[in-house]
Amino acid sequence: MAAPAPPSTRPARRLAPYAFLTPAVSLFALFFALPIGYAIYLSFRAVRVSGLGLGSHARTEVWAGLSNYTSALTDPELLAGSGRTLLYGALLVPTMLGGALLLALLLDTPRVRLRPFSRLAIFLPYAVPGIVASLLWGFLYLPTVSPGYFLLTKAGMSGPDLLHGNGLFVALANIAVWGGTGFNMIVIYTSLRAIPTDLYEAARLDGCSELQIALKIKIPMVMPSLVLTFFFSMIATLQVFSEPMTLKPMTNSMSSTWSPLMKVYRDAFVQGDIYSAAATSVVIATATLLLSFGFLKLVNKRSDGGN
Repeated sequence: MAAPAPPSTRPARRLAPYAFLTPAVSLFALFFALPIGYAIYLSFRAVRVSGLGLGSHARTEVWAGLSNYTSALTDPELLAGSGRTLLYGALLVPTMLGGALLLALLLDTPRVRLRPFSRLAIFLPYAVPGIVASLLWGFLYLPTVSPGYFLLTKAGMSGPDLLHGNGLFVALANIAVWGGTGFNMIVIYTSLRAIPTDLYEAARLDGCSELQIALKIKIPMVMPSLVLTFFFSMIATLQVFSEPMTLKPMTNSMSSTWSPLMKVYRDAFVQGDIYSAAATSVVIATATLLLSFGFLKLVNKRSDGGN
């Protein structure tokens, strides 16, 4: 039996967990909680200009109440950008998660070769920063510099216009699919490797094919991972910014408010209205939280109903 600690060391032991937590709590408060609180504070403020016509004017920050939020919620540009983002997500998320699931199932088959190399090759695009990936794909979309368009022209064919009209959704979704499929594949594949192999052996003894094992055993068993990846993908879709912002100089069909975060950027750093931008960002964050918790609530409700 261990001897009890001396009375002089007991206060230090009680304070030790708080000492270990202090750096994490400080960083969280400094770089997460404080900026959020400041953005909420700015969203209730506005600038009043006085002294016009007298040769000089003064800018005074005043309380604005809910006027910034009213303007944000009734802004047609924000509503249009939200609609485009939802359409972009409807195209992106099923394609990306479907590809990730298919690749994970293929890598988990018993006869697959070069499994480590295949995992690395599929995951590698995720390591490329989003802006760099957007630039690379943007040059491939430009008919004047793209080798793909050059080969199609030499073959007497014309390529699709991916920088105008509805082609923009395909172009943007393709960049995100290329970069995000590998990460989601790793998450699903890790979940597959945790399934006991005895289940597969018993299914094969019963005459099940690899396709039946995938449909009847593997996919139901990795459903929590699919829910997790869908949750993260949905949040990332609502916050899309770098891809359309990078492609914007390459086309005239993309406005500066194509996505909600692009509108926040324009309001804050182009027009200099940080108060409206703060209100819009709070609205976007609130909508993201509501959709996220609503999705998790729906998933938990169905899980409880199934049990």
